[in-house]
Amino acid sequence: MMKPKSIAAAFASWFVIISLLCSCISGDQNETNYEGLSYNYYEKTCPRLEEIVRSSISPMFALDPTAPAALLRLMFHDCQVQGCDASILIEPSGDQQFTELDSAKNFGIRKRELIGSIKTSLEVECPQQVSCSDLIILAAREAVALTGGPLIAVPLGRKDSLSTPSKHVADSELPPSTADVDSILNLFAGIDMTIEESVAIMGSHSIGVTHCNNVLSRFDNENATNANMDPRFQTFLRVVCPEFSPTSKTAEATFVPNDQTSLIFDTAYYDDSIAGRGNLRIDSEIEWTHAHARLSKRLRLIRTVSSVPSLPRLLNCLLTKC
Repeated sequence: MMKPKSIAAAFASWFVIISLLCSCISGDQNETNYEGLSYNYYEKTCPRLEEIVRSSISPMFALDPTAPAALLRLMFHDCQVQGCDASILIEPSGDQQFTELDSAKNFGIRKRELIGSIKTSLEVECPQQVSCSDLIILAAREAVALTGGPLIAVPLGRKDSLSTPSKHVADSELPPSTADVDSILNLFAGIDMTIEESVAIMGSHSIGVTHCNNVLSRFDNENATNANMDPRFQTFLRVVCPEFSPTSKTAEATFVPNDQTSLIFDTAYYDDSIAGRGNLRIDSEIEWTHAHARLSKRLRLIRTVSSVPSLPRLLNCLLTKC
């Protein structure tokens, strides 16, 4: 029996600053050392850090209820590609034509300007102290809390990269929208994540939307990828995402909610997965092996994410492994 490592949260996605990158603390990418993280890292150098981050983010969430999902995605896409180093914030230099931002898997990355706004506020009180990579983590943490999840204490002290990975690196390290259970588990196993943690990180799909260009591939080979899909949900997807070209502007602009409560951080994603109402292949298949099913069904019984006693430990585990 799996230990209830708890779940329904982990993340998907993060951000990019353009004009304020020069204000960020920098360090060689090879110097990033997550063993040096601490829960009181900024206690003396920037004691009001978390308060400032929260006061900067809360008004944005009120104006744009989709911002939390964008910040979660920003964090995951930064951390999954060579670690949590804020490299996704770096604009390409003159001699670097294709960076991680050019990867098709980074399509739709948003809210970079929000990280820049937070950095500007911090420079007044704590100049040259807080790394952008830590701000991405804190912003994602606030995204979870402000959409109904718990407020988690996270270790800080990351260093920012001076360079950005190539488009090729991002293409190889970010999961495709067509990924199945085995490929996702293999990908996360590469950063020492267990099955429980991998299923947990899929809980980031609890909020946000899926663009139709990532859904259309499911209609290409229905017997292979749609065997467990609720027929009514399949009809719904076909109505919302008609079979135009996946690369068309219409497919990029059209989207479907990730679950039935796409603005609330809860366990509805797992309910929908079990019921055959997953947008992506991985969303539908995460339930359909014995090990994953036991965990997903346990999560379905958790009606409020904040009631999960071991969630803080899980989130911190994920943040320090990335």
